[in-house]
Amino acid sequence: MSDAFKQAALDYHAKPRPGKLAIAITKPFTTPEELSLAYSPGVAEPVTEIQRDPELAFRYTSRGNLVGVITNGTAVLGLGRTGALAGKPVMEGKAVLFKKFADIDVFDIEVDASDPDAFIETVARIAPTFGGINLEDIAAPDCFRIEQALIEKLDIPVFHDDQHGTAIIVAAGLVNALQLQEKLLEDIRIVCLGAGAAGVASMNLLAAMGARRENMLMLDRQGVIHSGREGLPPEKQSFAVETDRRTLAEALDGADVFIGVSGPRLMSVDMLKGMAPRPVVFALSNPIPEIMPSDALAARDDLIMATGRSDFPNQVNNVLGFPYIFRGALDVRARRINTEMQIAAVHALCALTHEPAPRVVMEAYRQTSLSFGPEYIIPKPLDPRLIEFVPPAVAAAAVDTGVARSSYPAHYPARPEASNNLE
Repeated sequence: MSDAFKQAALDYHAKPRPGKLAIAITKPFTTPEELSLAYSPGVAEPVTEIQRDPELAFRYTSRGNLVGVITNGTAVLGLGRTGALAGKPVMEGKAVLFKKFADIDVFDIEVDASDPDAFIETVARIAPTFGGINLEDIAAPDCFRIEQALIEKLDIPVFHDDQHGTAIIVAAGLVNALQLQEKLLEDIRIVCLGAGAAGVASMNLLAAMGARRENMLMLDRQGVIHSGREGLPPEKQSFAVETDRRTLAEALDGADVFIGVSGPRLMSVDMLKGMAPRPVVFALSNPIPEIMPSDALAARDDLIMATGRSDFPNQVNNVLGFPYIFRGALDVRARRINTEMQIAAVHALCALTHEPAPRVVMEAYRQTSLSFGPEYIIPKPLDPRLIEFVPPAVAAAAVDTGVARSSYPAHYPARPEASNNLE
């Protein structure tokens, strides 16, 4: 980043008032009568009703449209363990995205607790405030245990976006790319470089959608995760396969798909050349991918590629998912966001990509045309139709799988047909 850009970023966050968020009053509050309704004595009435039936908190408070974006600052962006307070600008940014794209209110909560048990206890104790919790920027392997413990303790959606948000967008892009490459998910060989939150969740979701674990090779800093390695944590153990491949180059030989959630320039051109015909490469390290698109496309003209960057085609961006997934979950008062809801979001994103992009999207991205193809396998983040496609699919899946407290919303479009077609 240039010095000018760095200063512009600091000025954006500092002026004219610090931060990116504010709280707005939603009810009239200008007369003595309104004061008595908003606070004492009128506020006693909803308190009494909620004490009688806790579900009424969704009627009388903002809980049903309020998400907690919560971090302990142990894995902030690409900056690592910055600490909770330094992670606050990112959490505020996440809140802005929730509000902008799905009209969901957010309290960002920065918890000074690197110990996972202390973090779990803190979040569980404040959970009655919220209709859902978005965990953010929590380092692996603690993130796996933290999320699972909170899912088990709480009756509201708990969603670690660095895991499942990334996985959903990766899966949507991959399904569409495989269609163009005329390959099937259940047949392909996948190599995933990176065994942290995003890598593990992406591979688990693809397995739930039909990819075969025996056709997956996952690598961490020690190389291929194989059945001969000892001391593997549970999240890695499920990807330990019988293989004599140990290096990334060996893993990629003949592979159909590469998913990189690791570090810059770890994939060479020679490794890419060793992949199967019509490969798919998702090089998602940011800001520098595992292999630069210019190098990859020069080496393989049969390639479909995605990155995490906005200045290249096919950006894998979590903002395509989390605001709309929570919107659908909140609108049916879901108790959790399960795998079926995640897969429904994948299919909704796939379907939207097949629709002709409206002029407003093309103008925003300075494109004269934008249609499904090798450089458009994932919707654009500023596509206004995301709110029409993803929440209804997620809500319908929540209702169908029994995790919704309420029925499919009447103000939603007609229920989308369930689809498991990956072709």
